Amino acid sequence: MDFDPSWLLIGLPVAFVLGWLASRFDIRQLKLENRQAPKAYFRGLNFLLNEQQDQAIDAFIEAVQNDPDTQELHFALGNLFRRRGEYQRAVRVHEHLLGRGDLSRVDRERAQHALAQDFLRAGLLDRAEAALQKLEGTRYENEARLALLAIYERSREWAQAADVAQKLDESDQASYSTRRAHHLCEQANERVAAGDLPGANALLTQARALAPQAPRPAIDTATLQLRNGEAAAAFDTLEGLSDTAPLALPLYAASLQKAAIAAHREGEALALLQRRYAESPSIDVLEALIALGGTPAAPEATDAPVEAPTPRDSYIAHLAHQPSLVAASRWLAGERFEHEQFHPQVQRALDQATRPLMRYRCAACGFEAHQYFWHCPGCQAWDSYPPRRVEEL
Repeated sequence: MDFDPSWLLIGLPVAFVLGWLASRFDIRQLKLENRQAPKAYFRGLNFLLNEQQDQAIDAFIEAVQNDPDTQELHFALGNLFRRRGEYQRAVRVHEHLLGRGDLSRVDRERAQHALAQDFLRAGLLDRAEAALQKLEGTRYENEARLALLAIYERSREWAQAADVAQKLDESDQASYSTRRAHHLCEQANERVAAGDLPGANALLTQARALAPQAPRPAIDTATLQLRNGEAAAAFDTLEGLSDTAPLALPLYAASLQKAAIAAHREGEALALLQRRYAESPSIDVLEALIALGGTPAAPEATDAPVEAPTPRDSYIAHLAHQPSLVAASRWLAGERFEHEQFHPQVQRALDQATRPLMRYRCAACGFEAHQYFWHCPGCQAWDSYPPRRVEEL
């Protein structure tokens, strides 16, 4: 069958008309979608400003459906989900962004950072750790390292925490030497628990060199020296610490007293404790003085016979410095009353009343504990506990 050229004269105009109609339809549809997307976006923004998060999320979802290539809408939607506690939906939004091949490097890093925040807020620390590690070498590097440091400290992974803190220290953003010393002390405690005393001593030596002004490395070193029977070395360690960290003396006054007795250096310890007590009275320092048989003040030189003070007299002397229910209770424990049969009941009531006063309180979050913590279990802050009891604050 021969081809008839006349069909070209008919087909070409028809094809042109159909193509023109199709293009007009596409343009009209595109304009309609573009009009719908901004309207939904601004409607969502208005809801957000009016703190109507449910309506804002619905509007942003509509905008994303109309224009799925808009990254900013995805980020806004993901942040809204995270603020509302809908972490699973936030994760899906940010993982969808990361799965796109046309995402720029800046937006990819931003999505990775947002995904890590989703996992952190959801408490999925293992997945947050993996997401944060992928931010190494990006503009979010230091922020990611700080988050990783918090994760490792919370989970007590001290070796990993020490590595991250060292990187932060080397970045010159801030000094982390004291914090790194804490990590070494924590590792040393683990070595002591495992029976590796030489390894613990090596870690404490590193900690003291890293933060010579910090009290904890010296206190932990003296504790280890006492455990090894090195009383004289423990006393020397704590005596030196009394010059570099005198305000922390209440924390190690009892250890200083034990080391002095074991090393037969009671006279030196008494003189040191009396001098520091005069500068800053404390119930813990007072207890160490009494255990050594001393008093808050050195005896005055006189020819007249003076009755030797008793430990109970030291509590009365302490009350002259500051009002203390604890000191009053300790003094009353040895007092003789007319109705002696009621003394045990009264003493038990006083002891119960003074027990909360002997706690330590975190200055950052107010968490109280009978034990002194270098790392607050409540707010995870370091060195947030003053070295004094609640009564003395």
